[in-house]
Amino acid sequence: MQTGVTDMTKIAVLGARGRLGRAVAKAFLDAGYDVRAVTRDGKLPAELSGVEAVIGDALDEASLIRATQGVDIVFNGLSPVYSDWSTCLPMAENVMAACHANHALHLFPGTVYNYGSPIPAVIAEDTPQRPTTEKGRIRVAMEDLFRREAEAGRVRTTLLRAGDFFGGKGTGSWFDLVVTSKLEKGVYTAPGPVDLAHEWTYLPDLAAAFVALAQRREALGAYEKLNLPGHAVTDLQMKAALEKAMGRTLKLASMPWWVLRAASPFVPMWKAIVSMSYLRFEEHRLVSSRLERIIGTIPHTPLNAAVEQALADLHLLSAAAARAA
Repeated sequence: MQTGVTDMTKIAVLGARGRLGRAVAKAFLDAGYDVRAVTRDGKLPAELSGVEAVIGDALDEASLIRATQGVDIVFNGLSPVYSDWSTCLPMAENVMAACHANHALHLFPGTVYNYGSPIPAVIAEDTPQRPTTEKGRIRVAMEDLFRREAEAGRVRTTLLRAGDFFGGKGTGSWFDLVVTSKLEKGVYTAPGPVDLAHEWTYLPDLAAAFVALAQRREALGAYEKLNLPGHAVTDLQMKAALEKAMGRTLKLASMPWWVLRAASPFVPMWKAIVSMSYLRFEEHRLVSSRLERIIGTIPHTPLNAAVEQALADLHLLSAAAARAA
């Protein structure tokens, strides 16, 4: 059990079966918290053994209030299907109601979608948000809601902004869907220009940062908006880390954006991906002037170690070793 945690500290993780929710629930469990996982069917993956499973519907205010009853902290890992974000704001409003009813601190993972195109090359906590996509506007509206609730003295929110995920259990990120999709054939797939820095976040580092913030929750303000500097690296740097982990040279291929653009009017998921494609063609990185002052040392796994573990999580490292044997 880590400093600042008592047997009475309870956290409800919403969206606990998703990639982010799983990582956060496991991190809080390992840190000695009483963890309650809220999902629509009450089922959990094997690695969350020891976590209390509770059924709750984020689109039903009363259901969510019941599911979070008695907790000190609510982690909001809710994430609708990428092609339809129409439920984001209704769910956010219900989360606010649940946090208010239970006097719980609200922890929320922010994105870089808020900044639009052209995206600032360096994003600090006070960088102006100018969304140019529907997803960006929804994210800004959600953050405005959280800020208003905090300023009204109803719900405290601590937002931690991060880049694209890699690592952790589960799938569904650019790392596994694109970058490593042809790794078993010896190919690295670059989603954009190979010499532009892109903000990546190693998921266990993000989960650890949320734990550190929770441990210092009494010192947090009503509304905290923070950045987690992750790995702002180019595809060439990411490819080199993958090659080191795999112990082999990889061929370089480019993501066929023209195929997605041509079919996007007919495939909702591809349309959603194309709408955010600027993030792959515009350099950006996250910096923070405040996070270290609040939590001390910022969790940051070195890139080579993070990539190696991410490949092991995807069962790609063991497969490569077997082929080389």
